[in-house]
Amino acid sequence: MASSEEERAELNARARQGETVVPGGTGGKSLEAQEHLAEGRSRGGQTRREQLGTEGYQEMGSRGGRTRKEQLGREGYQEMGRKGGLSTIDKPGAERAAEEGAEIHDSKFRTSNR
Repeated sequence: MASSEEERAELNARARQGETVVPGGTGGKSLEAQEHLAEGRSRGGQTRREQLGTEGYQEMGSRGGRTRKEQLGREGYQEMGRKGGLSTIDKPGAERAAEEGAEIHDSKFRTSNR
């Protein structure tokens, strides 16, 4: 039976050839690098929660939609919802829908001028 030292040497050689030998270690050029990457990736959200505290972390999650609304403005954000998320900052949803051949029936949506 191979010792753990021999096993680590074999895994390290495979990692140096570009193989991912640690789940979550994609991109690491050695066994140790892959272990560090995997640990960092698994702790990413936990670390941010520790930095912000539970309340701050929850606020960050709920703020996502409001931030997008601020970027697009109220009308752009509403249109994005109506057009199934096709709106982008540089193109309205109707234009993207036409490009992609998606039919949008505006009669299905309530508007403020009804």
